[in-house]
Amino acid sequence: MPRTDLPAADAGPLLDRQLCFALYSASLATTRLYKPLLEPLGLTYPQYLVLMVLWQRDGQGVGELGERLFLDSGTLTPLLKRMEASGWLRRARSADDERRVVVSLTPEGRALRRRALEFPKHLAAAMDCSRDELAALTAQLQQLRDQILASVRDVH
Repeated sequence: MPRTDLPAADAGPLLDRQLCFALYSASLATTRLYKPLLEPLGLTYPQYLVLMVLWQRDGQGVGELGERLFLDSGTLTPLLKRMEASGWLRRARSADDERRVVVSLTPEGRALRRRALEFPKHLAAAMDCSRDELAALTAQLQQLRDQILASVRDVH
């Protein structure tokens, strides 16, 4: 059922009333915040996301990584190739199913975790939010994302 409590048409500039733009620009600002933290490690933000997934559970298939990160293989494969060339991970065909490519961390990739442990604190400080506020905001955004994805699946 459509919501009726949306901002009035004269509530301000059109772009500023768009949730999609608020989400997009907040994402860009977050990536900008991470950039000086990641540069000394030689990482981009998408590479950092791949590492976080593998730090949680190493040895995942490319398909699993893509699902977890909401990336298609056309985006993920070149990213993984660059990370492999940098020595942070390796890709290998699964012994059980040669069609499946498994991505595993190298010792260098695992070592980056220690250097990245402080990153979330920088984000929390920049947002001037408590841990509970950040957790609540994260949960709201995840719920919004899931609702949007469910809506997109219903349309297709």
